[in-house]
Amino acid sequence: MMKQTVAVLAAGLGILTLTGSLASANEQVGFRQTELADKSGKRDLKVALWYPASDTKAAETVGENPAFIGIQAVKGAAPDGKTHPLVVLSHGYGGSWRNLNWLAGELVGQGYIVAAPDHPGTTTFNRDKEQAAQLWERGHDLSRVIDAVTTDSALAGKVEPSRIAAIGHSLGGWSVVALAGAQFDPARFDRDCTEQPNPRTCGLASELITPRAEVAAEKLKTMKADPRVGAIVSLDLGLARGFTPESLNSITVPALIFGAGVDIGDLPAKLESGYVATNMPAKTAQYVEIADAMHFSFMQICKAGAAELIEAETPGDGIVCKDGGERGREAIHREVADMIIAFLAKSLPAK
Repeated sequence: MMKQTVAVLAAGLGILTLTGSLASANEQVGFRQTELADKSGKRDLKVALWYPASDTKAAETVGENPAFIGIQAVKGAAPDGKTHPLVVLSHGYGGSWRNLNWLAGELVGQGYIVAAPDHPGTTTFNRDKEQAAQLWERGHDLSRVIDAVTTDSALAGKVEPSRIAAIGHSLGGWSVVALAGAQFDPARFDRDCTEQPNPRTCGLASELITPRAEVAAEKLKTMKADPRVGAIVSLDLGLARGFTPESLNSITVPALIFGAGVDIGDLPAKLESGYVATNMPAKTAQYVEIADAMHFSFMQICKAGAAELIEAETPGDGIVCKDGGERGREAIHREVADMIIAFLAKSLPAK
């Protein structure tokens, strides 16, 4: 849950789409960024969009920085004019849309429109403490993105409203579970931190679950599901044990819950992702633990020397480039992407 690609397969290389046909040979990954204004002026959202595009312009690298690899996409490309399912992505604590850039490319190759906001207060580019403490707003951020993309086809193309999913990593995983209807009880979380002290997650409580005023607690305990979201995927979420078992059991949409088999220290998958999956309905929830994955294995691929570069700048954060076994991150991404693609195809079937 600290600061947070595989070389993606371009659309049109013979990948089966969700409708069972081959992607068009001239389609590419389109990419653009936009900003959604908040009426109050307090929570404007910066949003990245990836989408199927038919464009003859050359692709460029997007989402790259000195430490992480990006993907190839055509900036500002026109959407292809077809109707597509939508996936919204939610980044982890201190991260950004770039963290799941690799997965966005994979999903566009399968015919999805993908949209990801930078969550104010908990993104690399905005660490405002007041916004960070409004944890319940993260799910609302995703709903606002769905509002925008489904009502304005000029952004990323036409959306099939009955085929919308949400995917999140770390605190983003928490966010998509909340978006599906889970409710969070700060008092329950406090008790759990007393009984099972966990510096990595409990240490964030003073920032994310404050002020512990009655109004804040009430907002967390009464978060509502977005009925448009038909499936969710969580990638090694944290802060899980504050969710009430009753609200988790009431979630009706299909859920694919991933856990990282290698604990980075104080974030054991069985007590976080495992807790969520165990308390969800068995007929709709699937729990998968990737044995050689660490928490940050679900983020983009690191460049050579990136761990040392990050460690020199922020001691301790070089761990974001470490995985838990002999496989490289690219192989882990391939396994995860294949499972997500199959899960979404089953959960959001084409009509």
